[in-house]
Amino acid sequence: MSAGVHTVAVIGAGKIGELMLSGLLRSGWPVDRLLATARRPARAEELTARYGVRVVDNLTAVDEAAVLAVSVKPQDAAALLDEIGPKVPADKLVISLCAGLPTSFFNRRLPEGTPVVRVMTNTPALVDEAMTAISAGAHATGAHLALAEEMFKPLGQTIRVPESQQDAVTALSGSGPAYFYLLVEAMIDAGILLGLPRQVAHELIVQTAIGSAVMLRDSGEHPVKLREAVTSPAGTTISAIRELEKHGVRAALLAALEAARDRARELAAQAD
Repeated sequence: MSAGVHTVAVIGAGKIGELMLSGLLRSGWPVDRLLATARRPARAEELTARYGVRVVDNLTAVDEAAVLAVSVKPQDAAALLDEIGPKVPADKLVISLCAGLPTSFFNRRLPEGTPVVRVMTNTPALVDEAMTAISAGAHATGAHLALAEEMFKPLGQTIRVPESQQDAVTALSGSGPAYFYLLVEAMIDAGILLGLPRQVAHELIVQTAIGSAVMLRDSGEHPVKLREAVTSPAGTTISAIRELEKHGVRAALLAALEAARDRARELAAQAD
């Protein structure tokens, strides 16, 4: 299954849907093989002006596309599927980008046997550094998973996980960029407190974050070893780490990710 053979419709091209559109275009997917739908006319005009894609109504997208990438808000998914479900042929691949919604949610509203693949990506797709987790629904085959990977690999890295792990993925990497931005924001503020100009603190922390991430990715070392390499006996780093542990940063992260996972489950329950 090569790029350009399949027409892809992004249904509900909000932030995540737009990430997918722009990534496919950067990877060389032909613009005439991409469709989008949008609720507001102004949004439709914006997408066409920005990417050259044809914006159509939902039923036209179902009729013309081989792959339907559903990226509406979870609370809007039921109404969408009530509209398009009866029109979706059972052999059409549906890719869900709806956070928290299991493939069973789609299976109950689509024709029997419709293949559904659940995908969770994140906003670093904008710079082709996304982390995308892909899971097969009950009727999705290896070929369907391979096609989903083909579509999302240009956005960064992909990984296949059992669907039972997707709520954890949502909490860890789907929401993950926000945690790092919050940490960087706090460290910049700390730099200002210590007497550095904001721009200097910003440059110091952003490059430190990039370098640390590359070392984590490329060295193959456990993060504990990398941390220990910076932590000298009775030095500045261990003094800072002692304060982080005293303030429960590790416990706060564990609690935060549990809360995000639980919220993903709540969204699914509310949508149903």
